Amino acid sequence: MPRGDKSAYTGKQKRKAEHIEEGYEKRGVKKEEAERRAWATVNKESGGGKKSGSGRGRKTTNVASKRGGKLGGKASAARSAADRSRAAKKGAATRKRNAAKRSPAKSKPSPARKAAGKR
Repeated sequence: MPRGDKSAYTGKQKRKAEHIEEGYEKRGVKKEEAERRAWATVNKESGGGKKSGSGRGRKTTNVASKRGGKLGGKASAARSAADRSRAAKKGAATRKRNAAKRSPAKSKPSPARKAAGKR
């Protein structure tokens, strides 16, 4: 099997690599580099392609993906304090507005609640 042949990988591994690759491309990484990083991540998490034989399985991990997600926070750190503050205020207003939609105006407690409170 030549180097770079992906026939030994499962469908799930191939889908995962494709998804990771798309994420890198969205962030502006060149296609070849995005593909290389994606397969490196899949290999690190699953131990490479599927191998035949009893007892050759290996547990999968998602440490590499978690680490990549943590690194993504650097983008907001690069923004100015005013930009971050504006975004935080907008988010707080949205949460407040959504909470008001979800909870109707306070009404009288139901008889069942009254009985439970008297115990």
